[in-house]
Amino acid sequence: MSSISKHKILSKANDSFTKSEYKSALEQFAMVLQNYPNSKEAYNGVILSEMALSGEGGAEALFDYYEILKESDKEEADQIMNDILHDLDGSLEKLSEVFAEPLLSRLELEDGILYQDFKDIINGGKSFKETFENIMFSTRVIITKKEDFLDFLDNLIDNGFAEMALTYLESALSVYPSDELLNKLLKKLAKGRNN
Repeated sequence: MSSISKHKILSKANDSFTKSEYKSALEQFAMVLQNYPNSKEAYNGVILSEMALSGEGGAEALFDYYEILKESDKEEADQIMNDILHDLDGSLEKLSEVFAEPLLSRLELEDGILYQDFKDIINGGKSFKETFENIMFSTRVIITKKEDFLDFLDNLIDNGFAEMALTYLESALSVYPSDELLNKLLKKLAKGRNN
């Protein structure tokens, strides 16, 4: 068995995944797993990288969720993610269950507000712009569904947060370059900037 720096390579693998370099992330996670077969983090990383490489929706969201969990208890995070990936059948329904209670309560503790709760505030009579300006520096908006992400981007564009919307759009389009709805939002953003 070769002597590799487990933590160093895991760190590189996580960085690769964050940069959407899934093939590189997969190779790095696999290298750790080959040398440390009991590493749950490497195992989880391999599965998430394979999901992302195959274009399976939700891999990035699961990875982000995993990172949040690791901040509070790495060992528990490894086990939770291991259980999720073991049970995950790849269907959108199953992915929705992943983000159901009580797992979401963990996310809410991380200085975040679920997008549905954010929309409830707006539906209660507040404007998107005012509500978003009040929370944008202190609270993260947690989005777990593609439709919510698209709605959020649309609202950012409509309410004068074009630069922020562009940043999100560029990131999403780097992963899903042919997504019609994302491209439609990009055209709307470009049209608004030309007026």
